[in-house]
Amino acid sequence: MQETKPESVKLVKPQKESNTSASIPTIKSAVEQTIRVDVERLDELLNLVSELVLGRNRLAQLNNNVSVEYEGTEISRDLSDTARQIDLLTTELQLAVMKTRMVKIEKVFNRFPRLIRDLSKETGKSITLKIKGEKTELDKTLIEEINDPLVHLIRNSVDHGIEPPDERKKIGKEPKGTITLSAEHEGNHIIISIIDDGKGINPEILIEKAISKGIITRDKAEELSKQEIFNLIFAPGFSTAEKVTNVSGRGVGMDVVKTNVSRLRGIIDIDSEVGKGTKIDIKLPLTLAIIQGLLVKIVGETIVLPLSSVIEVVKIPKEEIYIVNSTECIKLRDGVLPLISIDNLLYYSNTTKVDDDKQFVVVVGLAEKRYGIKVDDLVGQKEIVIKSLGKYLGNIDGVAGSTIMGDGKVVMIADIAEIINKLVG
Repeated sequence: MQETKPESVKLVKPQKESNTSASIPTIKSAVEQTIRVDVERLDELLNLVSELVLGRNRLAQLNNNVSVEYEGTEISRDLSDTARQIDLLTTELQLAVMKTRMVKIEKVFNRFPRLIRDLSKETGKSITLKIKGEKTELDKTLIEEINDPLVHLIRNSVDHGIEPPDERKKIGKEPKGTITLSAEHEGNHIIISIIDDGKGINPEILIEKAISKGIITRDKAEELSKQEIFNLIFAPGFSTAEKVTNVSGRGVGMDVVKTNVSRLRGIIDIDSEVGKGTKIDIKLPLTLAIIQGLLVKIVGETIVLPLSSVIEVVKIPKEEIYIVNSTECIKLRDGVLPLISIDNLLYYSNTTKVDDDKQFVVVVGLAEKRYGIKVDDLVGQKEIVIKSLGKYLGNIDGVAGSTIMGDGKVVMIADIAEIINKLVG
């Protein structure tokens, strides 16, 4: 044993004598910590994980069936343990793969300080841009799509929101306006907010502009809630600007925002107070491949409503449903919510349950719009893998894709955007 001690000392000495050679492995390992991977490979990997998620759901369903029939047996316990382990590992693998597609939103946010500087010079306004949550991660596909809407929103904040320095001084504000751009995770979604401390949105001006452009009638304007009035700014070609400028996109910017956010299955909310400023929130799903879905029953069939489009679910007495201009509506808090029946679009049928005196209504959002979808029953919430309908079925009105449930049944996933556009226009 004593003879081995001198040998161990000799092995250490060469490392001390050559600091350069000792540092080489460190440099090499640092370089090799990152590699470039083609996005198509990541997509393929995500597709494989999606198939694994379907298998996990099938195993969970099988485990439930066995637990009922063979309760308390060894095979039931073993299957339950295996299903639990597969569920855990699949979830971890899914999160790991999805994380490889995630990109920090600072990639988009970092473009805006220069935009603000350029717009400040162009408009003669003094503006500070505050950025929060720039390390928040989002799927690469969504990162590429969200840039244009944010550009239009910031341009509108500068052009229509922030007042000139002299005007701000007169009303007791700091000469320098502030625009805050922030991002944060909320469950399986990301909330991107654009906040300015400008003059806010005057509902009366919005209504008068909308009436003068023929977007709404004066009678219709009297029925609108405050939120619905704000949403008028998303109408094509709508603008409150007294003169055309190059800053806010000649009145088409907000329509672009609406189109892009709708395509990403997102929701827009606006809150504004005259003299204090405006806040616009964009809610987007973290990924478009594997989603959280609300399973509902319509005409005896199970349908998946993407949870990213669902705002809330209410159950109301059927006698509280009334007709306005040939459209079924309900009163929901401070506004009127139009109802749509998707059964006549998906099944060419318009049958409803007659054995229940109450109606389930799923409140959904498409960009700035809000509607209530009548459903017969709620099944539950589930993680859903979106599968293409394939080249043989092609496009089906109101259907975004399909998924396979744990019992092997194929269920359709509703395309909220297309349903609203088809039924409402």
